[in-house]
Amino acid sequence: MFDRYEAGERAVLVHINFTQEGEWEDLSECEMLVSSAGVEVMQVVTGSRQSPHPKYYVGEGKAQEIADAVHRTASDVVIFNHALSPAQERNLEMLCQCRVIDRTGLILDIFAQRARTHEGKLQVELAQLRHLSTRLVRGWTHLERQKGGIGLRGPGETQLETDRRLLRERIKAILRRLDKVAKQREQGRRARNRAEIPTLSLVGYTNAGKSTLFNRITEAGVYAADQLFATLDPTLRKIELDEIGPAILADTVGFIRHLPHDLVAAFKATLQETQEADILLHVVDASDDRFRENIEAVNDVLVEIEANEVPTLLVMNKIDSLDHQQPRIERDEEGVPKAVYVSAMAGDGIDLLFDALSERLAKQMVQYDLKIPPQHQGRIRSTFFEMNSIKTEEYDPEGNLLITVRMQQADWSRLEKREQAVLSDFIVT
Repeated sequence: MFDRYEAGERAVLVHINFTQEGEWEDLSECEMLVSSAGVEVMQVVTGSRQSPHPKYYVGEGKAQEIADAVHRTASDVVIFNHALSPAQERNLEMLCQCRVIDRTGLILDIFAQRARTHEGKLQVELAQLRHLSTRLVRGWTHLERQKGGIGLRGPGETQLETDRRLLRERIKAILRRLDKVAKQREQGRRARNRAEIPTLSLVGYTNAGKSTLFNRITEAGVYAADQLFATLDPTLRKIELDEIGPAILADTVGFIRHLPHDLVAAFKATLQETQEADILLHVVDASDDRFRENIEAVNDVLVEIEANEVPTLLVMNKIDSLDHQQPRIERDEEGVPKAVYVSAMAGDGIDLLFDALSERLAKQMVQYDLKIPPQHQGRIRSTFFEMNSIKTEEYDPEGNLLITVRMQQADWSRLEKREQAVLSDFIVT
């Protein structure tokens, strides 16, 4: 599409510590990201600044230091642990004479390597194209204007304009296909809602052990590895919970600090499993010194995808790596389970996790006896029937429908809102 330096396998890593942000601890995470991408770090260049430089992001002296490191180590690519503007990328590439990738580009590259399903590949391509659309440069000087023959002479369009048009058309085509995928997922969710099957969604920081826990619970054999973003494509499996019955468990992509907005937008269909869940299992690597910061980073992404209102159960994983930690359930002031300490790898505490889930879901279920007069019976009964929530029903001598319903508290609240609180008038106390 346009001329850029080819990225390679040897890299110079750049991390700048901004005094007002205090992101120094992200350097080790960036090194893990680079390792996950299959790139060898030849040298790490660090520095401190008050704010980014508009031309090179770093100062001119530091930029020259990076260029010297590239030539000295014969590196193929410079990777910044920060988000660069298109102009900064181009300026650095001209100075270093090699490909320059920022944090967003690095994460996109890892996602492109991990995508396995058709949907996952489409989502990654969409995110890459959106990122690329801001970085088109005039690299086709031999095609300044496309000229036609006789009768078609005129300015035509530049190759840059052609590239932009082709990008827009491809993005539109991908969005149409992803829209079909979203509709298919919505149909599956509606079917589960009608069958009154609760959905549990695993969320958490990348490499927290979500897929290992998923495999331990479901024996699904999902790919799990000690690397960032090992899971990209969502997987759903049915599990059985005591006193609740069947439930759907969804394994989702891991989150990270400053998750690129293009990725959040592209993975909207996948992340909807998280929005629509009855309970989020927030898996935390309890052995990580920064686990509290990781929890905050995940909560920030949940706010961004509008899933922060979903009830959450913390799963403190990898307790086998800690001293004096035993599997246990931690409860809040009302005695409701709020955290479970487990080891997905060793299988410790999984039975306690099932107990906590059954207890939380049971508390979210409501059961009401209703007495519905004839003029309201048709619509309301059909709604309950679609949700498969009717336990018993009969009619009294006056023609009133006596019905017992059981459903999720969230579903009842939505119904009350839709029926404008009429339902509460029919409850038999």
